Amino acid sequence: MKRQLHLILSALSFYTRCPVPQRIHDNNATLLPDAIRYLPVVGWISGIISGFVYLSTAWFFGSAIGIIMALIAGILFTGAFHEDGFADVCDGFGGGYTKDSILEIMKDSHLGTYGVIGLILLLGVKFLALYQAFEGIIKQSILHWDSVFTILLVCIVAHSLSRFAAITVVFTHNYARISKSKVSNAVEKRKVKNLLLAALFTLLPLTVLVLQTGIGLFAVIIIPVLGVAFVGGSYFKKHIGGYTGDCLGAVQQIAELVIYLSFTMIWRFI
Repeated sequence: MKRQLHLILSALSFYTRCPVPQRIHDNNATLLPDAIRYLPVVGWISGIISGFVYLSTAWFFGSAIGIIMALIAGILFTGAFHEDGFADVCDGFGGGYTKDSILEIMKDSHLGTYGVIGLILLLGVKFLALYQAFEGIIKQSILHWDSVFTILLVCIVAHSLSRFAAITVVFTHNYARISKSKVSNAVEKRKVKNLLLAALFTLLPLTVLVLQTGIGLFAVIIIPVLGVAFVGGSYFKKHIGGYTGDCLGAVQQIAELVIYLSFTMIWRFI
């Protein structure tokens, strides 16, 4: 039990800005390979924070401002960890033409035109998708507390399922960079047990959402999410021979957006 707690804290220390004891940081090299099993749990926490921020601010200022504040809360919690990866991928694959040039651009800490445009479009579509999805949930709900619970579950599912999509890329492709890095330490030991546990933690909130809403169609959102992981992984393998930490961040962000769009489509047509 103590080791499992240390693994959770290790995942929090690496994937978020959440403070943890110094001894966890000191042991991250040995903990991170197995800590990946708890990445969906990190998504639970991120989703809960974003959901509660939305619900509390939307009550006072309306849904639009609530969504913006929820997006900000999620970014602050992770330190824009995944968004930074997405922006670097936009820069690298937008401006690079060879494997070496793509990897070099992604390694550069400066943000380029492709990254800026990518982030603007990503956050803009996220906002619109969430706005329509949440408005649809509120209209379809008979009781106020039904919509509150559903919105909170949607946030948890989106944050956890999108992180699982990134995990699948780790288990189906190789790390692209030759030199060691923090990310390579986190994923170099690919144990099937970690993948199965991550899948379990991912399916729990999704199952609750399906049972709570009574709409079996929600299970279909898994298909486009896994599609993002498959297409993204194949694209990265073709151009750079595998994935990097930035690639995983891009997969997570695109998968999260696809989940929001799926929810928007479902509530639009039910």
